[in-house]
Amino acid sequence: MKKKLFALILLILIGCKSYTFQNFDIGNAKTIQIDFFRNEAPLVEPQLSQKFTESLQNLFLKQTKLQLTNSNGDLYFSGEITDYRIKPVSGVSNQTAAQNRLIISVNVRFRNKYNSNKNFEKVFSFYSDFDANAQLSGDLQNNLINQINKRITQDILNLSIANDF
Repeated sequence: MKKKLFALILLILIGCKSYTFQNFDIGNAKTIQIDFFRNEAPLVEPQLSQKFTESLQNLFLKQTKLQLTNSNGDLYFSGEITDYRIKPVSGVSNQTAAQNRLIISVNVRFRNKYNSNKNFEKVFSFYSDFDANAQLSGDLQNNLINQINKRITQDILNLSIANDF
């Protein structure tokens, strides 16, 4: 019985080892610079620039061993938020929407000091749907922005340093 319990615990521990992202190609890079992403969207959400910039910084700091720097980073990100809008996505009778969609788009410029073949400029965009009767404010707005930021920042990480994208 003790051997079975020990084997079970061992299997659980082996199966629960922390997942690491080993498929990154950062070359000789040691530092990362992520400039503040200005909000240049026609509809401006005041906190979006700060939230997006912090989301991108936090993702790279959590998933890589790169050190954040304010200047002369080996890997360098800059850009701007180009779109923040709400549009109806599914209709019901009387030409009213059942759901709305929050869409955020970010133009990103990436430069790799050691490998210019990895450089890019690209617009990343994602959305999240919500009930048309809900007011886009407070917790709902924060949750939707966080969901969208998470997806966009992961896409940016994948394109810039992941080998499998």
